[in-house]
Amino acid sequence: MTLYKGSCHCGRVAYEVEGTLDGAMACNCSICQRKGSLLWFVPRASMRLLTDEAAVTSYEFNKHAIHHRFCAVCGIHPYAEGTDPKGNAMAAINVRCLEGLDLDSVPVTHYNGRDA
Repeated sequence: MTLYKGSCHCGRVAYEVEGTLDGAMACNCSICQRKGSLLWFVPRASMRLLTDEAAVTSYEFNKHAIHHRFCAVCGIHPYAEGTDPKGNAMAAINVRCLEGLDLDSVPVTHYNGRDA
């Protein structure tokens, strides 16, 4: 397992996440397509927020099942939170916000969230 550090652009929202990054998902739903994020799903316990929770702003839509977290200052979306189908707390890490990561080395799976 590897420890990764990530943040928004201005650094007001920063976190660490531990795990094996063996792929990311590109979704074409109405929000992901606009954000352009590449998501890596991990148990929420594998992610630790390093900055004050008050720096994080949240957006929910549709079924309000996913809490899309972003920085109120720079607007970058470094992660989201929700639950998997079994009810386990999960984090969706935007791998584009991880430090020192070679994005070309991460296999990307495309998900049709628009029609899900």
